[in-house]
Amino acid sequence: MYEYYIKEYKIKDKTEEEQKREIVKSIIETKNDLKTIRNNFEYAEEGLIDFHLYQIKAYQSKLDYLIKKAKNCGIIIDRMQDIEIRKEEIKAV
Repeated sequence: MYEYYIKEYKIKDKTEEEQKREIVKSIIETKNDLKTIRNNFEYAEEGLIDFHLYQIKAYQSKLDYLIKKAKNCGIIIDRMQDIEIRKEEIKAV
């Protein structure tokens, strides 16, 4: 949880263009995390179903927040931009 506060703090130190790029990256990462969590839910054992449901709800709320933030900043994500950012993330790893 602490990492998110640090990340939000660092976003404020960046230029407007860097902030927008960071929001887009966060949206993409959250979508990927949500996809993984949904897959885990499908194969969850009986005792972990509630855990995965809460995670899905939390990540969906985070995604909704990020999308609302992107709209307020006037960010429009097209498919090509999405692919370009994903390629950059792969190169960084």
